[in-house]
Amino acid sequence: MSDQGAEMRNMVVEDAHEKMHKAIEHLKGEFGAVRTGRANPGLVEKLMVEAYGQPTMLQQLAGISVPEARLLVINPYDKSQIKAIEKAIQGSDLGVNPNNDGSIIRLAFPELTEDRRKEFVKVVKHRAEEGRVAVRNVRRQARHDLEALRKDGDISEDDLARVEKELEKHTHDVIAEIDVMLGNKEKELLEV
Repeated sequence: MSDQGAEMRNMVVEDAHEKMHKAIEHLKGEFGAVRTGRANPGLVEKLMVEAYGQPTMLQQLAGISVPEARLLVINPYDKSQIKAIEKAIQGSDLGVNPNNDGSIIRLAFPELTEDRRKEFVKVVKHRAEEGRVAVRNVRRQARHDLEALRKDGDISEDDLARVEKELEKHTHDVIAEIDVMLGNKEKELLEV
């Protein structure tokens, strides 16, 4: 195998690892946005607000704090944006009515019903499966790229088999991490 072949092989593997890591990070964000009955800044941070004529993430427009377990306080940096923030919250799927006193917005989260908790569990299971599919797609693309390197003679059959085995192990590790994340989120959702 040439040095160039080894370098190309390493680039394919590193790219696959990086994309799998991004899938995990994306899934963490998705899980953070699913309500558990507790106030959590992750529920609203990425909420898009129509501010200054363009969509802007809430976390760029306001400070978000959790003074109590079921209360989220949003303190806009620019008080003139309070109505826009309130409108974005009302238009979201949070299911919570904002309480605006003119300078801050309070979001009080009620206890989740058993049915609502089960719905959220279905949502996180679906998102976890989407994460697993994304990871498998990355693996498939990496295998395709490695196979192309073998066909071009840049890497040997033995090297291809070894790298595919490593890629398979890494894929299993990432999917196991997704399963752990799902288990933790399910437990958190079903906890009363």
